[in-house]
Amino acid sequence: MGPKIETCQLSPTLRASRVVNGLWQVADMERGGQNLDASETSKYMMPYLEAGFTTFDMADHYGSAEIIAGTFKQGLQAPDTVQLLTKWVPRPGKNNKEEVRAAVITALNRLQSKKLDLLQFHAWNYADPNWLDCLYWLQDLKEEGLVANIGLTNFDTPHLRIALSSGIEVVSNQVSYSVVDQRAGGAMAKLCGEHHVKLLAYGTVAGGFLTDKWLNKPEPKLDGQATWSQMKYKRFIEEAGGWDKFQQVLSVLSNVAKRHNASIANVASRYILEQPAVGSVIIGVRLGRSEHVADNAKLFQFHLTEGDKKDIRGVQALLSAIHGDCGDE
Repeated sequence: MGPKIETCQLSPTLRASRVVNGLWQVADMERGGQNLDASETSKYMMPYLEAGFTTFDMADHYGSAEIIAGTFKQGLQAPDTVQLLTKWVPRPGKNNKEEVRAAVITALNRLQSKKLDLLQFHAWNYADPNWLDCLYWLQDLKEEGLVANIGLTNFDTPHLRIALSSGIEVVSNQVSYSVVDQRAGGAMAKLCGEHHVKLLAYGTVAGGFLTDKWLNKPEPKLDGQATWSQMKYKRFIEEAGGWDKFQQVLSVLSNVAKRHNASIANVASRYILEQPAVGSVIIGVRLGRSEHVADNAKLFQFHLTEGDKKDIRGVQALLSAIHGDCGDE
């Protein structure tokens, strides 16, 4: 029997696993223009559920991820054991009430559900207050019963504060947060702690760079075969001080990992899990391509000591801070 998977209470009606399976790579797998078979691909979600990783995160723009997840949940004898978190990333520009409802209905249809467990909203332009209108309309749909919980994605601290002070019942904010990218650890974490909002942290393994694979390796030159995640987090590494400093980070994480019979990825994610206001970390899965169920389960076999955290903070001090607030990338 494997380790007990930790869970967190995002709201009175929603408990999620503390490692959430991220389905953004479905879009990358479909980059050639051919959709994955929903029925066949959904079968690769079962090992995660069986191991206790019951929560999956997706979005309207992650290819056919919502359709795959909905197909999976409908095929379960006990569908309520799975939590499906999705996002609405509207087109840039103004949106009206009918478009907000249409986005929710589209997600419900794709997920084959009568109520969305968590709908996370992304705003393109804070200068136009239409983003707040969208949240008010989502709040109406929550009260109507189509949305169980409202979350945000890539919101910065001032605008999360505005949403909360406007009466929007926000339960979570999904942001980039890692050993390299510490933007969420300051004012954002403090505000979330004050208002019982949980951070859902993505990028904890930096698109695969915070893993044993890259320890003592030369700097890669990314080409057209690189995934979107790799291209994004390589830029973060460059802004934080470059490859040589990143190798120092990997070396420290490797030493900590050896103490716990764990991997660099385990330590990188565990470090973020133990930060204030963090509810869950989101780790990407490539359904049918690579499975990390056993490795992710190791996250719950150890806790970092104060000595471990001191070592990690020490090497972080060598890095340059990633510019701006959450979501600025």
